[in-house]
Amino acid sequence: MEFDAVGTNLSSISEKKCTEFVEALYSKAAVPGGGGAAALVGAIGTALAGMVGNLTTGKKKYAEYEDDIQRILKESLILQDRLLAMIDEDAKNFLPLSKAYGLPKETEEEKAFKEKTLEECTKVACSIPLEIVEVCYKAVLIQEELVGKGSALAISDVACGVQCLRAAMISGWVNVLINIKTIKDQDYVADVNNRIKPMLEKGIEICDRVYAQVEKQLS
Repeated sequence: MEFDAVGTNLSSISEKKCTEFVEALYSKAAVPGGGGAAALVGAIGTALAGMVGNLTTGKKKYAEYEDDIQRILKESLILQDRLLAMIDEDAKNFLPLSKAYGLPKETEEEKAFKEKTLEECTKVACSIPLEIVEVCYKAVLIQEELVGKGSALAISDVACGVQCLRAAMISGWVNVLINIKTIKDQDYVADVNNRIKPMLEKGIEICDRVYAQVEKQLS
């Protein structure tokens, strides 16, 4: 069983009650933090896609979309479970980085070792926030599909879902930004920017468009 510096059980953060999770965020514990919060909000946004799918499946009015709804239900569950798993993975990945900051740097050898270790640990710490953006983007595409195929009675849940996913994507990205600025490997930095930035921008655009569509239908 792993614990962080202030005793948080790193193996069961995702299993906390809602109140316990929020209390842990409020505390000075290093984890859960922004990454864990982003993963949870993303899981909620994805779960809302599953909710809309479950409220649509089997309805005669939407029979023509039944195959798509079944696919959406399966995909949503996979993405939802992955995001929940990332709550704990993000916490575990951050621990080595927090320890690396405490490494000595009195000698040139120590300085070089610390610099190398920080670089490696920072890349590890960035891996889950990066994946949060990617997974949430996939969930956004599902919510976009549900605007036209999901039950009109649950259309507001599509809007709620994309807003959660929008926040999760942005939150995942800022958790990358705060760390990536210290990375000297410019090939890595360029790859991250080229791969994630366009996805983030497109995801935000879709979320805003889907929300506007839903708001128009409800007005």
